[in-house]
Amino acid sequence: MTEHPEEEPKKSVEPESLLPIDEHVEEVRDAEGRKVRHRGIYLLPNLFTTANLFAGFYSIINAVNGNFYVAAATVFVAMVLDSLDGRVARLTNTQSAFGAEYDSLSDMVAFGLAPAVLAYQWALSDLGNVGLTVAFIFAACAALRLARFNTQIGKVDKRWFIGLASPAAAGVVAGWVWAVWALDEPGIRGTELPFVLVMLFALLVALAGLLMVSNIKYYSFKDLDLKGRVPFVAILIVVLIFAVVFSDPPRILLLIFLAYAASGPIQYLMQLRRRKRVSENMGGSVD
Repeated sequence: MTEHPEEEPKKSVEPESLLPIDEHVEEVRDAEGRKVRHRGIYLLPNLFTTANLFAGFYSIINAVNGNFYVAAATVFVAMVLDSLDGRVARLTNTQSAFGAEYDSLSDMVAFGLAPAVLAYQWALSDLGNVGLTVAFIFAACAALRLARFNTQIGKVDKRWFIGLASPAAAGVVAGWVWAVWALDEPGIRGTELPFVLVMLFALLVALAGLLMVSNIKYYSFKDLDLKGRVPFVAILIVVLIFAVVFSDPPRILLLIFLAYAASGPIQYLMQLRRRKRVSENMGGSVD
């Protein structure tokens, strides 16, 4: 009988935890420029980002179930939450690469998929494959816009957005649905509108998507000093703005986002006209 040498028992390799607790390790630079490794994620700003993600998800669910009023209004709630997570991160000095990526993914759901699904369920489904294509164009342009924005952080002037920001584009689409839904005959669907208006809405959705991936500059309002002192009249203006918005939220918000979306092309055309005049004046002086 052949004796086999005793085999050493194999050590089982088990993960430290079944849950992704403290798995994320991020390398950042401190105030003195030294590399520091941090384990885990910041809770407070990511709570707002998670709420933004849930708002987008909730908007999609309501759009699928035909609750278009709630679906459109929830997109605007997501905008408020999206503006808060970044400001909270800056105020509490809890900015991180993880938070930036998580914010972009949440924005894709809230301002890319949710408005596209809302537009399709409300009106574009009546156009068949054309409506499906228009909704997909908006969603794809939102994804491209967010990906490009992440690659341009720290490389472009923070006072300007290159292309229409995804929350503003979502505001144009959701604002249109919300404004029409809140007409004197509440509950009207886009498919019940005249065919010309449905086509106009499809053109608006596609145009909003294309503006997101354009090279047109939009003012970002990021250079506004919200912590400094302002004249007393500024508070009165803010109160007046709130009063005007709350007097008729669907229509006022739609007008605000339409004006902002149009501001980029208008400014671009004015710059082209100015350059043309300068070139003509230079040509005239040479002659």
